[in-house]
Amino acid sequence: MTNKVVVLGSLNVDTTLHIAEMPKPGETISAHSKTNSAGGKGANQAVAAVRSGAETSFIGNVGNDNLGEFMKDSLAGNKVNIDHIEIASAEGTGSAVILLDEHGQNCIMVYGGANQAMTNTTVDKAADLIKGADILISQFETPQEVTKHAFEIAKQNGVTTVLNPAPAQTIIDGLLEVTDLIVPNETESASLTGIQVVDTDSMDKNAEKFSEMGIDNVIITVGSKGAYYHTKSDSGFVKAFKVKAVDTTAAGDTFIGAFSSQVDKELANVKEALIYAQKASSITVQRPGALPSIPTKDEINKAYK
Repeated sequence: MTNKVVVLGSLNVDTTLHIAEMPKPGETISAHSKTNSAGGKGANQAVAAVRSGAETSFIGNVGNDNLGEFMKDSLAGNKVNIDHIEIASAEGTGSAVILLDEHGQNCIMVYGGANQAMTNTTVDKAADLIKGADILISQFETPQEVTKHAFEIAKQNGVTTVLNPAPAQTIIDGLLEVTDLIVPNETESASLTGIQVVDTDSMDKNAEKFSEMGIDNVIITVGSKGAYYHTKSDSGFVKAFKVKAVDTTAAGDTFIGAFSSQVDKELANVKEALIYAQKASSITVQRPGALPSIPTKDEINKAYK
């Protein structure tokens, strides 16, 4: 079965500054190189889904500028349907500056731009697309109110909704009620629940808190350690595949996109889809850049025969 995945999210042009160590407060340092690439959490997740075999479409905004054309061309070149990417003429295309150190760790600063100008009207124009999907994914780099509206349409039509609450912020009323699965990393989970993620017991407590907040299906990604999952019927922790990380940018996005390509609408195969997603992200971190680092299904299967 080929999943039909729709991503509502951000489109950013990434500028990565390669540095030796992260700067201290007030410190001025030199970057030894700079690279530019297509990115944004939404774009990364869409490309990860399509490269793992999902039929993938995108709902989003770009500015009326060269960067916007670059982003649309980048997605279209990866066979993502861009029919519902609109122009927000009053805003520039989103962008991000990434500091990447020699240990593969990063620090990211994002300019929302056109991403934050998205309205419910954009979603309404894409309603038929949403209704025909298996999985609808969104993040917090676009307005939560728009995500809620899209998720409401999805839920009314039996579409499984996946929320990546990144960057972490207070969740608006009603959004979790129309969310089937929430996928934060350990920092985002702690920010939302108030419970630090340090071990399996604390992850269980995070899942209990999310349940109190209105959502029973949770995946918490824990970087190089692995990922925790909790559903109404099962829970557990899957260790990450050990690799030497070069650049962790887009690792979490690869995980979510790859996961969405494999999970069924009822979330019955969460663990199996999670293992596949771990394989995908383990390859991403071994390559530089965001979108360019995301592997195809053939590459994943070849690396993990």
